[in-house]
Amino acid sequence: MSILKLRLTGCASAVVLALAGVLATAPAFAADPIVIAHRGASGYLPEHTLAGYELAVKLGADYIEPDLQLTQDGVLVAIHDDTLDRTTNVASLFAKRNGGYKVADFTLAEVRTLTVKPTGTGKTSYPGFTPTDASFKIPTFQEVITLAKQQSLLAGRTVGIYPEAKQADPVMENKILSTLILNDYAGKSDKVFIQSFSDATVRSLDVKQQALGLDMALVQLGVAVTGADGVARVGVLGGPGGLTILSLSDVASFADGLGLLINNGTYAVTKSFIDQAHTAGLVVHGWTFAKADAGPADTEYQKYLAMGMDGMFSNYADLATASRDKFISAVPEPESYALMLAGLAVVGGLARRRARALA
Repeated sequence: MSILKLRLTGCASAVVLALAGVLATAPAFAADPIVIAHRGASGYLPEHTLAGYELAVKLGADYIEPDLQLTQDGVLVAIHDDTLDRTTNVASLFAKRNGGYKVADFTLAEVRTLTVKPTGTGKTSYPGFTPTDASFKIPTFQEVITLAKQQSLLAGRTVGIYPEAKQADPVMENKILSTLILNDYAGKSDKVFIQSFSDATVRSLDVKQQALGLDMALVQLGVAVTGADGVARVGVLGGPGGLTILSLSDVASFADGLGLLINNGTYAVTKSFIDQAHTAGLVVHGWTFAKADAGPADTEYQKYLAMGMDGMFSNYADLATASRDKFISAVPEPESYALMLAGLAVVGGLARRRARALA
């Protein structure tokens, strides 16, 4: 065999082997990465308001995220803090109760008198957008679900919901599940994730779902912990030092995914962590993507999407959606890999025929 023949044949084989390696590591496109509207369109409008959720949908969010607290009379409302004073005008309308303004010390009727004020980069209007409800009131969980269903019809796509149980409370767990059941949510195909920082809550929700014949996706919130051994683990609230460390296999026994702090200088999500989570059968959603400028924001989104992150909690759903779509368009789908492989097989055959002709 001539040297040229060896080179041509070897070249074709190397190309095919290289592509096989690409195929082996190609992402599984079971689902595209999702954009989760963190507290609604919180970078643009007051957080956890119907106007904010509506804008987030119009900006392309796949899911809207209501953090849930219970009022004094046991109604689930969407607000991040367990107190009312950071995000509302409660201090101008009510005196402190039990030394503060806890949501649990106010009835729903009282909560409805409050107005949510913008925080951070948020404002009370967004260019070209007229909300259906511009009152900026604290909504109930039911009102958020109703909005998601209405916006689904208007958008021609299903808008998912991603509620968080903010308190480790069996009563809250029961109310979340009962509200979801009343609205025909039952399983993973219904575009709902239920999240909590408390692993006791997520474990309890898993047990209760099994007893009720439900299978909605559950997400354990926490931080990514990778030890000197390179093994990925999850840090959840509680325990010595404020964290309890759980193995991925333990989390996978009661949850479907992880909602992780992307990077605070101490804990950071890495590609190795995401790979190990995927091997354990867990999706990984990162929080919080809060860069307001398109350029730096896109750089950050692309970094984590390239790692294999499955979803992003963002204050700016438009920026997240644009970056996600850019990422998807740049990565060949499985059928593209097949076409590439077929094409390279032809190239390999031509190379072998050329080599024989020159032998």
